[in-house]
Amino acid sequence: MSKLDASKNRTLTIERTFQAPLSLVWQAWTEQEHIAHWWGPKGMKTEVIEHNFEVGGRWKYSMQMPDGSTFITEGVYLEIIEFEKIVTSADFKPMTENVELHILFKENGDTTNFTFHVLHETEEYCKQQEKMGFYNGWGSVFDRLDTYVTTSE
Repeated sequence: MSKLDASKNRTLTIERTFQAPLSLVWQAWTEQEHIAHWWGPKGMKTEVIEHNFEVGGRWKYSMQMPDGSTFITEGVYLEIIEFEKIVTSADFKPMTENVELHILFKENGDTTNFTFHVLHETEEYCKQQEKMGFYNGWGSVFDRLDTYVTTSE
């Protein structure tokens, strides 16, 4: 049983199909020059501070809210399978801390099937994050990603 299977009650999931080839969606997730264009909900500006895309490598982004306040998002890459899977720790202080992201990609012709799992430490914390707007927040991020990959070709 995988870690993900064992933690279903602590996991929130979003699935999307991007109308872009897998190679382009993968580049958007893994190459520093693309990340700032879509990372973060609509209306936020993102600056990539650190991006070391390898197992054990750190990533750190500064996100500026529309009201001018900023917060840091950061993590460490735990697993990378090229064009298939990224697993990373993640902290989005002060809103979300100590979660693990499982990002899955699957080529489907000229489109990319995408699954995004966020594993939380406890079931209660998972429910709290859902109530705080997990689906709206990440949905907005993936709307931006969709726009970016479909207009960047």
